[in-house]
Amino acid sequence: MNEDTFLSCLPELLLPWYEGNHRDLPWRKDREPYHIWLSEIMLQQTRVEAVKGYYARFLTVLPTIQDLAQCEDDTLHKLWEGLGYYSRVRNLKKAAQVIVNDYDGVFPRDHAQVLALPGIGAYTAGAVCSIAFNAPTPAVDGNVLRLLSRLRNDASPIDLPETKKEVTQVLSRIYPERAGDFTQALMELGATLCGPNRKPECEQCPCRAICRGYTAGTAESLPVKAPKKQRRQEELTVFILSCDGCYALEKRPNKGLLAGLWQFPNVPGTLEPQQALCQLESQGLHPKEILRQIHRTHIFTHIQWNMQGYYLEVREKSPDFQWFSPQEIRTQAALPTAFRQFFKEIENV
Repeated sequence: MNEDTFLSCLPELLLPWYEGNHRDLPWRKDREPYHIWLSEIMLQQTRVEAVKGYYARFLTVLPTIQDLAQCEDDTLHKLWEGLGYYSRVRNLKKAAQVIVNDYDGVFPRDHAQVLALPGIGAYTAGAVCSIAFNAPTPAVDGNVLRLLSRLRNDASPIDLPETKKEVTQVLSRIYPERAGDFTQALMELGATLCGPNRKPECEQCPCRAICRGYTAGTAESLPVKAPKKQRRQEELTVFILSCDGCYALEKRPNKGLLAGLWQFPNVPGTLEPQQALCQLESQGLHPKEILRQIHRTHIFTHIQWNMQGYYLEVREKSPDFQWFSPQEIRTQAALPTAFRQFFKEIENV
């Protein structure tokens, strides 16, 4: 039995199962491309349950692509606060502006045009075009790669580009007329019964009869991933400066990691308490005393920040920073998670 024949029955197995078993998710209420696009971007590197609230709030404030294209950056970042990977939301706005300027505000239907939008890769383009427009364009993410590696009993590392390319080609040959439902069925099975970081629920799987991994007893050991490179370690000293009930924040540079977001002032390296006081004195900040010190870490994809945080009261508000009350930080300033964990300590006092 060749591989195309082997997988050709996937639609007839998956579609009935999807109809009766799929989760009730807010972005499945319609086929509006803006909604599908937004949900797919939010779901990258983020759990479904965490996305639900963000998705609803985002669309309440920015119900149309035109609203997104015109949104102020600070408002946009605040809507995204806590989701991480902020380049995603910056690219959302850039893409919305392209859609408004080049397509009169109407989301393009052509796969190549969608793929050319800022921040949209092969997976997102495939998802939007298949789900919104019923095009036979596979959307191959980690869930789908896991599912196909088990179905095919394939030990090729799923994080290699050539593996993803091959799986995309294999799926493109078997897409049914109900392309959007098939895309979502593949995603759903790969996220639930055949989900990550747990034993696959093979006894409940609609594809068990054709699953080569199940037959060979290898499903639980798949998929295979290439060895990860070790994260680069970076040390930071973070200053949580207070004066008259307000806290000092500054904007990060417009390019690079966490571009354009707010942060507590910080310097490279780990300073001892006396060094920290001297550092602030050299900046003309005149700290009174160290009120508290804590250590926190934050992990990015390729970098780990090891952060020593000092809470200090200063004698006057330096014009080098902008000063926010805790309420203003909660409602106006988008703090990335790396720095928001220091703000949580303020809220808990």
